[in-house]
Amino acid sequence: MANQKRPKVKIARALGIPLTPKSVKYFEARPYPPGQHGRGRKQNSDYKVRLTEKQRLRAQYDLSEKQMARAFDRAKKVEGKTGEALIAELETRLDAMVLRSGIARTIYQARQMVVHGHIEVNGGKVNKPSFQMKPGYVVTVRDRSKEKVPFQVAREGGYAGEGQTPKYLEVNLKALAFRLDRTPLRREIPVICDEQLVVEYYSR
Repeated sequence: MANQKRPKVKIARALGIPLTPKSVKYFEARPYPPGQHGRGRKQNSDYKVRLTEKQRLRAQYDLSEKQMARAFDRAKKVEGKTGEALIAELETRLDAMVLRSGIARTIYQARQMVVHGHIEVNGGKVNKPSFQMKPGYVVTVRDRSKEKVPFQVAREGGYAGEGQTPKYLEVNLKALAFRLDRTPLRREIPVICDEQLVVEYYSR
């Protein structure tokens, strides 16, 4: 999904989940897959069900297949449920945290903010969206970037209305800063996914 050229609205309809605030209204108006046969009855095999669930998770974090597979390999080594460990790892990527904090409106915008060097972690510039956050890490928008329009909108809460701030984050939008307080619990992470099906896909 990373650098995906296909329109995001079509991806959302194909996967059955809205991926951006803009896609919500399109999705509500056409809650079926795009294309000539979008309304047709589909035969779903077990493999296709698992594949679709994996694609849905990838799309929500805008990951490539290679990134997703690597994250799954790391999650397998964590004690406990692999599916929950996978979601927690994806959720604590820097770009996902920037999105959840309300500093960005979409995962795509969050990634762009990180890549373009607008974000600092613990006082140092980080431009890798995959940077793994740990409890206690503090994220701020760089001083030189704070007057750019997207950050002015974020400071006034313009993106915070897209969803509730998760309990694992301490956010100060006026300061354009937040802290990861603790590892997220699966029930707190706002992604639509049956992670057990993703585990079954990669374990086949």
